[in-house]
Amino acid sequence: MLTFFLVSGGSLWLFVEFVLSLLEKMQTQEILRILRLPELGDLGQFFRSLSATTLVSMGALAAILAYWFTHRPKALQPPCNLLMQSEEVEDSGGARRSVIGSGPQLLTHYYDDARTMYQVFRRGLSISGNGPCLGFRKPNQPYQWLSYQEVADRAEFLGSGLLQHNCKACTDQFIGVFAQNRPEWIIAELACYTYSMVVVPLYDTLGPGAIRYIINTADISTVIVDKPQKAVLLLEHVERKETPGLKLIILMDPFEEALKERGQKCGVVIKSMQAVEDCGQENHHAPVPPQPDDLSIVCFTSGTTGNPKGAMLTHGNVVADFSGFLKVTEKVIFPRQDDVLISFLPLAHMFERVIQSVVYCHGGRVGFFQGDIRLLSDDMKALCPTIFPVVPRLLNRMYDKIFSQANTPLKRWLLEFAAKRKQAEVRSGIIRNDSIWDELFFNKIQASLGGCVRMIVTGAAPASPTVLGFLRAALGCQVYEGYGQTECTAGCTFTTPGDWTSGHVGAPLPCNHIKLVDVEELNYWACKGEGEAGTLKVIDRKKHIFKLAQGEYVAPEKIENIYIRSQPVAQIYVHGDSLKAFLVGIVVPDPEVMPSWAQKRGIEGTYADLCTSKDLKKAILEDMVRLGKESGLHSFEQVKAIHIHSDMFSVQNGLLTPTLKAKRPELREYFKKQIEELYSISM
Repeated sequence: MLTFFLVSGGSLWLFVEFVLSLLEKMQTQEILRILRLPELGDLGQFFRSLSATTLVSMGALAAILAYWFTHRPKALQPPCNLLMQSEEVEDSGGARRSVIGSGPQLLTHYYDDARTMYQVFRRGLSISGNGPCLGFRKPNQPYQWLSYQEVADRAEFLGSGLLQHNCKACTDQFIGVFAQNRPEWIIAELACYTYSMVVVPLYDTLGPGAIRYIINTADISTVIVDKPQKAVLLLEHVERKETPGLKLIILMDPFEEALKERGQKCGVVIKSMQAVEDCGQENHHAPVPPQPDDLSIVCFTSGTTGNPKGAMLTHGNVVADFSGFLKVTEKVIFPRQDDVLISFLPLAHMFERVIQSVVYCHGGRVGFFQGDIRLLSDDMKALCPTIFPVVPRLLNRMYDKIFSQANTPLKRWLLEFAAKRKQAEVRSGIIRNDSIWDELFFNKIQASLGGCVRMIVTGAAPASPTVLGFLRAALGCQVYEGYGQTECTAGCTFTTPGDWTSGHVGAPLPCNHIKLVDVEELNYWACKGEGEAGTLKVIDRKKHIFKLAQGEYVAPEKIENIYIRSQPVAQIYVHGDSLKAFLVGIVVPDPEVMPSWAQKRGIEGTYADLCTSKDLKKAILEDMVRLGKESGLHSFEQVKAIHIHSDMFSVQNGLLTPTLKAKRPELREYFKKQIEELYSISM
């Protein structure tokens, strides 16, 4: 028996875990009684009566237990009482603040030598010892790295070149950056900070009209772009006399001479980024560092209606926001010089920018994906990141893929059993990736992310509690959720380390206060102790909540986040009407998943055929309702009928915002006919 345990490592640890759980639950007297040990005076006689084999076995077991007790995983100690994570601010009318921090003052910075974004990067340069900073790769190649000093030098050269091209070293100078994530984006940003200029990000999904509006509103004369196609788009606005102030376009990628000639005809200078850097190197200007109260960035948000709104953020705003994150996590998972971040979320959004700032401040590395989200897994395996910022949509895909591979009842049962065992550890505060369950089930999942991830941060949309709970167990790393808005720089609330419950977005960060205002007409009230721990729970946007004919209020986004976990569902829009007593839905199936999912249910056909199949529609609706019941939806919160739509909601067809949020008024109008049919059929 002893030989078997020593050979079978998995069985050994299972046995030890069982013994430990038994010991924890039993009193010493009970253990002695069950083992029927003799009185202390008879112990010598007792041991002399045992065979040598038995004594060796007992000694080995004692050694195993002693080793386990000294090496068993330790629970993370939270930085505050998890039953009271925030407190009311005096004389504030109900505003709340974090209990983490020193005193009632809001946190403005974490390091005295990093109070502006320029100082943040210089600090990283200093403590990294000029280590690697920005990484990129070509297909099937390892990552190549620019050092901190190379990045700083190129930023100074580019900034000096901008000054040579009539830009001014002041906070009235707005520089547009219109590019996908890549090292040159960061170099352009740092160039602006080095000379107290202001960055204004632009991105494709804003649409031509919004880009024109931003260039004119921010009085942008210079835009740095990655590809010639974007330069052409900007030139078309100038040619139509829609953006008369645009005078200089700088390209990261090579371009043809014809593009430069086209620019000359409408009074726009076209230059390569390398040429501007060379000009700056020949005509170097001393840096003009900004102050904490100086403007650093104007981040335009798309919104669901009207023109984009520009959030004007100072250097102090950005520093305070990531300092709040550092303060909350400082005792548990502090950033290190050997940290590596995978950059694929848009740099035009503040979520990605703030997380990258944390890495630079500590001398870490940032590796950029190749630009194709389908190659993200390959990039992560090559990069082996330790920090993984992600949006819930990607977590949902990961969750669905894992369970789709558990394609038999036995495999699914084993996976769920292993997850429950790990989730029990997580609930007790233990986060690890070296348990027997990791060895048997989860190491491959962890390897798909590079095998080194120690922290995941998710935001931008609500995350499913089921998905979050499973991935916290399966990935064996700390998974944090936050809530934020661009006007607040990025994060407003953040999960407290050690609080691995789901369904909320954490407590206020130490850099800001949060105040809830009652919306009386919606008839909401707190019950069952919700909110007593001092964390924030997001129900839905106020403008999305509506009342059904019977008087019940419905938060559609909450329902959509449950239904989206149905394997064949890629997108869903839940609709309700105050004149109707039930909900209906528009479902877009996942073209990769649906055919095999349908085949298992005996439904054959092409994707187009399946989208018109009544049997498939019924099967999808039943699966959605099942998930709704498991998640505790009331009957009035369940959709009663659905329409299957074959084409994805997208920015291009006007049904999603540039940040990929549903444009509900447009969806309601676009599917008006189908919604009316669903109500008429279901009456």
